Amino acid sequence: MASHSDTLVVFFGATAGANGGKLGSDERELILLVWQIVDLHENKVGKLQRTLVQPDSADLSEQCKEETGLTAEELCKAEPLESVLQQFYQSVSAELKSLGRSSYTLCVDGPLLIRQVLHPEASKKNLVLPECFYTFVDLKKEFQKCCPNAGPARDLTLTSMLDCILLMLWVLPWYLYHKFSTFETVNYKFESGACSKTEAVDSETVIRARGLPWQSSDQDIARFFKGLNIAKGGVALCLNAQGRRNGEALVRFINSEHRDMALERHKHHMGNRYIEVYKATGEEFLKIAGGTSNEVAQFLSKENQVIIRMRGLPFTASPQDVLGYLGPESPVTDGTEGLLFVKYPDGRPTGDAFVLFACEEYAQNALKKHKQILGKRYIELFRSTAAEVQQVLNRYMSTPLISTLPPPPPPMVPITRDCIRLRGLPYTAAIEDILEFMGEHTIDIKPHGVHMVLNQQGRPSGDAFIQMKSADRAFMVAQKCHKKMMKDRYVEVFQCSTEEMSFVLMGGTLNRSGLSPPPCKLPCLSPPTYAAFPATPGMLPTEAAFYQPPLLATPRTPQAPAHNPAPALAYYSPQLYMNMNMNMNMNMNYTTYYPSPPVSPSTVSYFPAPSILPPQPGALVRMQGVPYNAGVKDILSFFQGYQVTPHFHFSLTHSLTHSLTHSLIQVLEFKNK
Repeated sequence: MASHSDTLVVFFGATAGANGGKLGSDERELILLVWQIVDLHENKVGKLQRTLVQPDSADLSEQCKEETGLTAEELCKAEPLESVLQQFYQSVSAELKSLGRSSYTLCVDGPLLIRQVLHPEASKKNLVLPECFYTFVDLKKEFQKCCPNAGPARDLTLTSMLDCILLMLWVLPWYLYHKFSTFETVNYKFESGACSKTEAVDSETVIRARGLPWQSSDQDIARFFKGLNIAKGGVALCLNAQGRRNGEALVRFINSEHRDMALERHKHHMGNRYIEVYKATGEEFLKIAGGTSNEVAQFLSKENQVIIRMRGLPFTASPQDVLGYLGPESPVTDGTEGLLFVKYPDGRPTGDAFVLFACEEYAQNALKKHKQILGKRYIELFRSTAAEVQQVLNRYMSTPLISTLPPPPPPMVPITRDCIRLRGLPYTAAIEDILEFMGEHTIDIKPHGVHMVLNQQGRPSGDAFIQMKSADRAFMVAQKCHKKMMKDRYVEVFQCSTEEMSFVLMGGTLNRSGLSPPPCKLPCLSPPTYAAFPATPGMLPTEAAFYQPPLLATPRTPQAPAHNPAPALAYYSPQLYMNMNMNMNMNMNYTTYYPSPPVSPSTVSYFPAPSILPPQPGALVRMQGVPYNAGVKDILSFFQGYQVTPHFHFSLTHSLTHSLTHSLIQVLEFKNK
């Protein structure tokens, strides 16, 4: 047993690669162990023990051959590390027993042998080290305390220290005994814990590890850095924009010395992957691991708990549902108190939750339920960390309730919130389903006021906008229909303005992190000039160009109305273009984007035509996703049942950026049979 005693075991070793100040930096194995017992009480030195260790690879470096004089043939006859460690333990125990002693102090000439070689290699080979290798005395540091003028401890060599140390052992043993004031320790295991954003983190103690397997946990990272002491809660796994691990982690050590040794493990291996290790800052660590939520702090206050992350939970799942899913073989710490559901700021569930388990066995039983079904969904389970809990909560709690909308118009222009937004629609929902969902409020919908939002693939996104006759009607619908069921899903209903609706229907992204502008440069939306938009007084000619409809391929001149006037062409509101112009960064390197058209019962328009346009007998339709081998007959067959002007024209365009085929059919006059 290692302790502060009057018996020392001086320990030395060498690897098959670099030695000295670079010991352990090349990930080479131990090939030699040397030890000797020193009895300070009797002023005696025991027999020098020298044992070879058989490595998995007997390829020796030139430095190793020169310093040790060993050959590959000799090492092939040696015992493996596990046997040598047993031999060391038995030899030291027997010699101590002969001296009538029960404890000793392990002494090394620097921490590298213990921290950078022995512990990492034993961890990779799944060996259990004797307790003595978790507490030791660094003779270089002790010598530096006695002789401050000798220079930094890391620069001292055994040769420069040997004579002085032997003199102290023989002449002043009591002095050495009482001056062993600093004992180095190696943590048995990594301790998880919470970190506050207000906590001071020294940048000289933080590193960034890159290239980690995505399934690695904080314990796996601590095992990679075995031998070095990581601060409590000092492993922060980084997440990408989708909330998944990106193969990076920030690790905080107890001091700069351990951080410097961690940097020497650059490109060491975790399994078959090499891990890159770089310096990082305290600010980076706090950004990932720091938190301010009292709920999270209370959840993480329980010591020595194993954390499991559950992803994909039904939004209606209750704590009892989760406990039942995990089963009695995976009891959660403190029942429902050991569950933490991740929610948006408005209280909506995200489908994520964190669970605490008291021991590794319970956590392993829970992980066996990975991708099993709860309700109608399969649930993913992963090992997690306290830092990941903070990171996920910080991300979701900082998400806006709705989207980050563009700046409002000047104060003198009031915003009318006469629209509603439906979110969470079944993907199979049609306009008839929406009208049935609205019930008695359908009479308050403007003509052609139902707009389904499609994604860039032309499929339903689960969102829709409805134009109501007044803001009061929109408010009433939002109050009465919010979270009302449609088929097997509840639908959220929010009141919004026409500008917000227009922003989305023009191609702006509608997601949980905010509204993003459509990926296009505004001047590319339309040709440079268009005759149907004469410049109004006080408007520059270039401003008029911004108001042009993006779906028209060539200018058209007004035509005389027919006997049965057709509905006017559908254009986007000029005010929308103005808002887009003010709120989009014109220097963004976007490619041309074609907004997905909404679906309405009897029109292809987004909004009624601006009053400045004269009535026109035709309408223009863009087709997206046309098969590459489609011809004119196929397109005409597709529009069977609608009247097409006798002299129609179409063109096929190919977008190299999006690999889409578009058909532009000009002058199509839509009428039901």
